[in-house]
Amino acid sequence: MSEHLFVEIARPKVNLTLRILGRRPDGYHELASLVAFATGPADRVVLDCSRPRDITMTGPFAGGIAGVNLLDTAMALVTAAAQKDALRLGHVQLEKNLPVAAGVGAGSADAGALLRALRCANLESAETINWQGIALRLGADVPVCFTDRAAWMTGVGERLAPVEGLPRIDAVLVNPLVAVPADKTAQVFRALAASPLPLDADEQLPPGISSREKLLALINGGNDLERAACKVVPQISGVLEALRSTPGCRVAAMSGAGPTCFGVFDKAEDVAGQLAQVHPEWWVRAASLG
Repeated sequence: MSEHLFVEIARPKVNLTLRILGRRPDGYHELASLVAFATGPADRVVLDCSRPRDITMTGPFAGGIAGVNLLDTAMALVTAAAQKDALRLGHVQLEKNLPVAAGVGAGSADAGALLRALRCANLESAETINWQGIALRLGADVPVCFTDRAAWMTGVGERLAPVEGLPRIDAVLVNPLVAVPADKTAQVFRALAASPLPLDADEQLPPGISSREKLLALINGGNDLERAACKVVPQISGVLEALRSTPGCRVAAMSGAGPTCFGVFDKAEDVAGQLAQVHPEWWVRAASLG
């Protein structure tokens, strides 16, 4: 590969569990989440340092990106953090294959992938830049997406503990591809109406995951946002019902604030094909989570 070209795969983040512990005094919500990443469907970020700085987007969901471009913000923050150091930037090509505002951190995954590419392109300055601090400024999910590995995530997303030996599970990811409010996540949290975080709240420790069966038990009913999200995007209920009623489903849940959901199957590829035939209007993909 060219010394000017840096390619990173932006894998979707999947919240296997998501507990909301309470509303903090600063208005944010304290959470505890077991996060995995899906191998299969993904966005692709290419940084070409031989071309002028710019961002172009292709792919089936490129047209769904609206508002401030997170990738441009990421480059600006890295440039500011480098201070006087001359950075290698360049042209960023985003191949957008993941749905937007889907609950799988696709925008965050893109930002995390670009940060990794910029770090690789600027090894001389890499140690002087607080990459995780920049990631958090970009969004609560960006720090874990920057690391791109299974983790126990607490706080608002800034505290990460790697999870070693997480059993890999085959799953089907489903997004109903319906329009969602621009402030979907905020609406979901308002519908949740979480109580204030207790002042003496205990630190949430990573769960013990000794087997695949233990992991499936944790996933079952493990997203506190599911009921609230179904009020904001009612189609989520239909997706979960379709997954849970499909023969062979071990467990099904929603990721993040939705609307993407996932079901665990022993033959995920076959199930994905079947669901795609029954619901051609949905985005359906088989993936391996871990």
